[in-house]
Amino acid sequence: MTQTLTILGLESSCDDTAAAVVRQTAGDAAAILSSVVVGQVDLHAGFGGVVPEIAARAHAEKIDLCVEQALQKAALTLTDIDAIAVTSGPGLIGGVLSGVMCAKGLSAGSGKPLIGVNHLAGHALTPRLTDEAAFPYLMLLVSGGHCQFLIAKGVDDFTRLGGTIDDAPGEAFDKTAKLLGLPQPGGPAVEAEAHKGDAKRFPLPRPLLDRPGCDMSFSGLKTALLRTRDKLVAEHGGLRQQDRADLCASFQTAVSDVLAEKTRRALTLYQELNPAQPTLAVAGGVAANQQLRAVLETVCADNNTSFTAPPLALCTDNAAMIAWAGLEQFRAGHRDDLTLSARPRWPLDRTSPAMLGSGKKGAKA
Repeated sequence: MTQTLTILGLESSCDDTAAAVVRQTAGDAAAILSSVVVGQVDLHAGFGGVVPEIAARAHAEKIDLCVEQALQKAALTLTDIDAIAVTSGPGLIGGVLSGVMCAKGLSAGSGKPLIGVNHLAGHALTPRLTDEAAFPYLMLLVSGGHCQFLIAKGVDDFTRLGGTIDDAPGEAFDKTAKLLGLPQPGGPAVEAEAHKGDAKRFPLPRPLLDRPGCDMSFSGLKTALLRTRDKLVAEHGGLRQQDRADLCASFQTAVSDVLAEKTRRALTLYQELNPAQPTLAVAGGVAANQQLRAVLETVCADNNTSFTAPPLALCTDNAAMIAWAGLEQFRAGHRDDLTLSARPRWPLDRTSPAMLGSGKKGAKA
């Protein structure tokens, strides 16, 4: 099969509005023909986090413009597109709806097939876009809203080995930044401050390392940092610059230590499958953290496992990963129609118990 496929992807699950065009001839490497991402940092800066209503409004205003720009940069029109892929969950429902409704309109108007993509699958399949990773590989998805170890066995076949039982690392970074008076998004701000700090000064906890398995917890780590900050403020009448840097360094190292140990455990379970070329892939916004990448590379080297991580631009939310996941699903015969629904919750592993509870709309993660 040598069919060339060109897929338009749309992403609007959180606070980045994005559109991209990806093309692949079967058997060849894929090419990202265009990728447009419009962020919302300035819109949410004064609130210490993403405000869903503001995000949804911004997506509705920008999604069609992103599509237009992505097609222009790829020097294509909708006529040249084989299918339209869109994030249909999980995420902030207002934003997801904006993308889904736009994609439905484009599909109805052009007659092109529609493919609903799980946002997490977009991240989890990115190593196949960037590095042609072969199944099965171990995936660490680590972002603002999610943290999971997954064995990727196929385009729509994922087994979860463990994940966070409360805050995701990205959420913990954002909350830490807010507690320490740093700007949002918190991940880059904490990382920059940590470069100036002493990671050994504050003995912050490493949650759940005393328990077996690959599950993680970051809420207690955030609380420990809060108490340490309050103690410093009480002693010195405020938070000194070096105190803040040392807190950031200690926090970041604690997160890295937890993820490193849990990764070792996940690799042991994954290697029981006897993969011919064992590979750990990491993706998601927190995968842009350089200390975390270095720690995971060391773990892989110690376990004779290849390490791969997308370029920084493909770690954070983008539509190229959605277009690619849609392309893989399209080749596998998947199609949706205009009944496609936006889903706030959509676990990749549909057989394992929910990590964060469940409600009327299904498992959260």
